[in-house]
Amino acid sequence: MTWSPMSMPGPFTTASLADDLQDLGVEEGSVLLVHSSLSALGYVVGGAHAVVLTLLHVLGPKGTLVVPTHSGDLSEPSYWQNPPAPEEAWPTIREHLPAFDPHLTPTSGMGIIADTVRSHPRALRSTHPSMSFAAVGPAAETITANHGLRFGFDENSPLARLEALGADVLLLGVDHDRNTSLHLAEYRVHGPHQEIEQGAPLIVDGRREWVTFTTLDYDTEDFCTIGVAFDAAGHQRTSTVGAGPARLFDLATAVAFATTWFEQQRLTNSTGMGEHRT
Repeated sequence: MTWSPMSMPGPFTTASLADDLQDLGVEEGSVLLVHSSLSALGYVVGGAHAVVLTLLHVLGPKGTLVVPTHSGDLSEPSYWQNPPAPEEAWPTIREHLPAFDPHLTPTSGMGIIADTVRSHPRALRSTHPSMSFAAVGPAAETITANHGLRFGFDENSPLARLEALGADVLLLGVDHDRNTSLHLAEYRVHGPHQEIEQGAPLIVDGRREWVTFTTLDYDTEDFCTIGVAFDAAGHQRTSTVGAGPARLFDLATAVAFATTWFEQQRLTNSTGMGEHRT
């Protein structure tokens, strides 16, 4: 990446980013779920590598860094929209799409910071084929182990474990439409009309198989609206990290707030919940 004062704010360093994160309220020893956009931060000396080093430094050896490492391409091709897969290709995709490998399967649409955490030598990654999370730190095994296949963001997911651990969420250069913790609330309030049959390639008894399972047609369309109301209620701290907006809040509080929102807003309409996206 090149930088010039005319094109991008900065430069920002690990030291300046650490100051920004600490001023925002990121605490040493905490469990932190991070959603991020490197480009929103301006020019960071060392790029994603520097951001990850900074986050681990601020959290310290007793803290745990968690990121979403979703791989939406490992899913039922008839649902694909960006771009759609032609119907005649669906059988070939189901037969030949490589099985999920927590060490090898890349992230999709999560950004380079998340993918850098995924490749960290101490990172552990949950085994859901499309909704995995990676974590580095003492709580990593607790967070990532035994990720349930059905629903993905339910009580057997890393999100529920993060809630139980009192984790914080950091939105680093992104808005609440990237806030996956709200999917836990969405699961808890969902109606049967949201359930769909999904599929993915997995290794079962040493062999690749196309496995089908029930999940939800998760929908982020109103997440930013929830975020505005959440902020207005005084539940999050906001500042800048580098040149980017940053939001810090308690995951359990966000889930409880969104649960009430969905009960009041979504359950009044049992249809039109949005189309599945990958």
